[in-house]
Amino acid sequence: MAARITITVDDAEVQAALAEASRRASDLAPLMDRIGAALVSSTQARFEAQAGPTGVPWRRSIRAEQGLGQTLLDSGRLRESITHRASRDQVDVGTNVLYAAIHQFGGTIRAKTGKGLRFRIGDRWATKSQVTIPPRPFLGLDDNDRDKIVTLSTRWLRPGGAA
Repeated sequence: MAARITITVDDAEVQAALAEASRRASDLAPLMDRIGAALVSSTQARFEAQAGPTGVPWRRSIRAEQGLGQTLLDSGRLRESITHRASRDQVDVGTNVLYAAIHQFGGTIRAKTGKGLRFRIGDRWATKSQVTIPPRPFLGLDDNDRDKIVTLSTRWLRPGGAA
């Protein structure tokens, strides 16, 4: 079973726009689907920008520092796994990739055996008893996301906007 991470939006303007949309329509799933698609796109763009939702650049990985690619983009699996699920009154944006949380929040990975952790950096192998991963947040809302949610909600409220 995958761990669940929840990031709640605590933004008065976004909350007001969504509350007004909810007041006018009993099923906001189509609006939530549009919001979710926009947030997936924004989240995926952070991998290209190499920065979190606050605009703070991610600490570069060893692989990236050696000119062997970009941080969090070795295979692109994490970026491409970002998806959304819309319901009547909310949208969830996230991933089911198991290693997502360690990259979002950071932390230390310790070897379970005396053999250590073994991984490849470029063309050589490294063995460590533990590795500390700095936080590289990719999930969350930035100012553009907030504006997009308000814009989508406002359009939704216009006559014919829910179609």
